[in-house]
Amino acid sequence: MNSIAVAGKQAPEFFKVLAHEIRWRLLQLLARSDYSGQELVRLLSQPQNLVSYHLRLLAEHHLVRERRSSADERSIYYSLDLEILRTLYFGAGDALHPLLATSQTEETLVRETVARLAPLRILFLCTHNSARSQMAEGILRYLGAGRIDVMSAGNHPTALHPLAVQACASIHIDIGQQRAKPLDELHDLTFDYIITVCDRVRESCPTFPGDPERLHWSLPDPALAQGSEQERVAVFEQTCRELLKRIRSLLLSIEQEHAPHAEGSSCL
Repeated sequence: MNSIAVAGKQAPEFFKVLAHEIRWRLLQLLARSDYSGQELVRLLSQPQNLVSYHLRLLAEHHLVRERRSSADERSIYYSLDLEILRTLYFGAGDALHPLLATSQTEETLVRETVARLAPLRILFLCTHNSARSQMAEGILRYLGAGRIDVMSAGNHPTALHPLAVQACASIHIDIGQQRAKPLDELHDLTFDYIITVCDRVRESCPTFPGDPERLHWSLPDPALAQGSEQERVAVFEQTCRELLKRIRSLLLSIEQEHAPHAEGSSCL
């Protein structure tokens, strides 16, 4: 009988990290929103020490990042590094067989996804509506290609930060005509998604009519960055790239949830 020769490569460590129910569920949760440790304990209905253990393993593999809340430094927000997850995921698939590696760029996937989306209304919130939420608004308006009605606002709005305009211009998106808006200006509107990009706004829990899905992205305020002009520009551009990455992921996730064969929403 002929035998089939199998290479003696070990399974990638990445597969071992994923192959646990709690870690898999943590990734599912963090793929939708950032959460504090206490929130993850509640959502998973697991002991705090157990959740902390699995978060630590994910962090050791650089899949999960942590950041102290700018509203309450006793709280730590956890977020998923989707770029590293994607690289490891397809790298592991390619190690098994080249056909398991993706042949499409993220840009192509997002463009095709947006074409299939039903019209949506999305609101980004932060304290001053000067940088993070403004950049997010501009990026999503650009990527949404007219199929997404996107707005941003703040509970203490100031003015659009010039470095936010410059950061978006670096990825060929013009937000120079946008303006800071107070939350009160939008109180009669309904939204499908409300995304807080500021810990302080998230923890004040502004209310809106209807039942919008709420997501949180715990991002430091680039307007607080210190240093030279060049260093501050770099911080704004880094925030802009992070928002671009998260918004692309959001669009892919929304389309997947509402696809005809989806098994229902995974709203959290």
